[in-house]
Amino acid sequence: MAIARTLIPALLGTLIFADVSAEQDRLDEILVTATRRTVSIAEVSSGLTLVDGAAARDRKLVTDALDVEVGVYLQQTTPGQGAAIIRGLKGSSILHLVDGVRLNNAIFRSAPTQYFALVPTSAVERIEVLRGTPASLYGSDAVGGVVQLVTRVPRFDSDETEYRGEVYAAYDTAELGRMLSGTIDAGNNRIATSFSAEFLETGDRRTGSGDRIGPSGYESRAARWALAGSPGDDRNWLVDVHYLEQPETPRVDELVPGFGQTEPSSSEFFFKPNRRVFVHGKYGHEGGALGLDWNVDLAWQRIDDDRVSRDFEATDRRYESNRSDLYGLVVSASRVTDSGSWVVGAEAYLDEVSSQRSEESLVDGQVTARTPRFPDGSEIERFALFGNTEHYVTARNILSGGLRVSHETVSLPATPVSVAASVSVTDTSGDIGWIFNATDGWQLVANAGFGFRAPNVFDLGTLGNRPGNRFNIPNPDLDSERVIQLDAGVRYSGVRARFELMIYALDYADRITSVLTGDVTPEGRDVVQSVNAADSTIRGFEGGASFDIGDTITVDAVLNYTWAEQRVAGSPAEPGDRIPPLSGRLNVSYDAGGNLRMDAWLRFAGEQDRLSARDVRDIRIDPNGTSGWGVVGARGSWDFGGGWNFMAGIDNVFDKRYRVHGSGLDAAGRNLMVSLRKTW
Repeated sequence: MAIARTLIPALLGTLIFADVSAEQDRLDEILVTATRRTVSIAEVSSGLTLVDGAAARDRKLVTDALDVEVGVYLQQTTPGQGAAIIRGLKGSSILHLVDGVRLNNAIFRSAPTQYFALVPTSAVERIEVLRGTPASLYGSDAVGGVVQLVTRVPRFDSDETEYRGEVYAAYDTAELGRMLSGTIDAGNNRIATSFSAEFLETGDRRTGSGDRIGPSGYESRAARWALAGSPGDDRNWLVDVHYLEQPETPRVDELVPGFGQTEPSSSEFFFKPNRRVFVHGKYGHEGGALGLDWNVDLAWQRIDDDRVSRDFEATDRRYESNRSDLYGLVVSASRVTDSGSWVVGAEAYLDEVSSQRSEESLVDGQVTARTPRFPDGSEIERFALFGNTEHYVTARNILSGGLRVSHETVSLPATPVSVAASVSVTDTSGDIGWIFNATDGWQLVANAGFGFRAPNVFDLGTLGNRPGNRFNIPNPDLDSERVIQLDAGVRYSGVRARFELMIYALDYADRITSVLTGDVTPEGRDVVQSVNAADSTIRGFEGGASFDIGDTITVDAVLNYTWAEQRVAGSPAEPGDRIPPLSGRLNVSYDAGGNLRMDAWLRFAGEQDRLSARDVRDIRIDPNGTSGWGVVGARGSWDFGGGWNFMAGIDNVFDKRYRVHGSGLDAAGRNLMVSLRKTW
């Protein structure tokens, strides 16, 4: 807690010395879309984290850009993956969107998933993180928050055809990472197109102290094509296609001995491949039918989650093919009035799951069909109606609120180990928010929301190995999870200072969790089954501050803390599962007139020794708790004319060996990074 005693006064000091004479315009000029209508950040009562696309395009994975942001904790089970934890919640409790359409699918896990890392970095314009429960807008899965990726749309101002492009190359020493990407845009102010391609290859990760963990290297290749049109000043359309594939990504925590294990759980475990294809059509019309602003989204997403695995020293190798085809239609209409704005809409999704599994004998080569991980032919149908409004009660007071009615049906075909089942859920969710504009730049905000998460195919029908030397069996008799969340905070945006501090409380009932059945597989794995057996209480705060010193130096800081307690199956209270420790960062930037920029940073996390019984059994987590850590780094970026930029940096300067709590491998050690970018 020594770190907290140091940084909390720093955050408050930034608040105290903020430029209180600044204009509200600074908030008004930032527009966001995660609210399903384009509004200024000054009109959003929820906690909101914005990440600029440039930060994502410089990283190996889109998820890396979320590391140590306000209210966000990044966990990584294995290289090539990464997942945001928001207010202690993760996986299917966080809704992920791409341009307003769902990325979460029927096999989205309750634990951190890899699928958000399957979005090409070149597609990113910005990332918007709504922290809290925007229940009226998004319904199921949005119980902890929403992470929305907004894609980069090619645009030109001229009537004449123009061209621009970018080539980017990067290398780092900790993972022997080699990245090459390129983008070219062409068009005019009526129609424009963009094509980009990316290639990434890494070697085994070098951790602090010099050890390399193998196998942990992976490859990634991606492409993106977009075509955007503006047939009139009041209309626009977009066709967007993404493709990303990781041909063979190792599941490292299964392949190395874990805490409490002298041998690994698996001799082989590779996602082979992880693949995502996304096709999205979007149409917008301002002042269309009935004088409303209309948006229509039609999308298809295919995710392949194929695996090759073998238990430690086993003589049989398993092959899995797991696929989700997600079809979505979202229609919304909105209007801005003198007294506020509102949006209404409807959405429909169909998610089709295919799953096969076979076993090959390494003794005689015989291949035998086995019961798949998910019931082959499973489906989820989702329908919803929603509405949300904001109203300027007075010049200083803004109220917002909304309601959503959702209907979801999960259909599970019969398998050799389970009967056919159908689960239908009809539920409502809603929220209310308040903004008080105290003075220029200062705002008080508060929110309350109630929501739910319906069980998906992963919850109901999973059969197979799970991390932590477990084996999951299906349970078709699950109910929805339910959440009530409250938060309140203060924020400020001025000419030279920005500040945000939010406190929150969340009660989560009927949580789906894996419990031990008491059985053990012949391979020695503990048999578990998902049940509505957990109730959680989560409390915490999240804050960020930034201050400009003159025209050249900017200091910013982030500090997040989450406390959680849960009761599982009527047992005594215990800490929540995989809850992040106190964590944050301190960053100092120096801008020397536009062509030279330098950054130095400290990233840190406190000790996490509040472990649940499940955490103690998890081979990824030290049963004595995860030690605290702090690492420093620096980099310099130089624009040397003609559209050329060179960057060189170093992270984890002192080569500290540490593990981010809940991750499946130690973090990278001392890492030298260089990149070269050419734009025209």
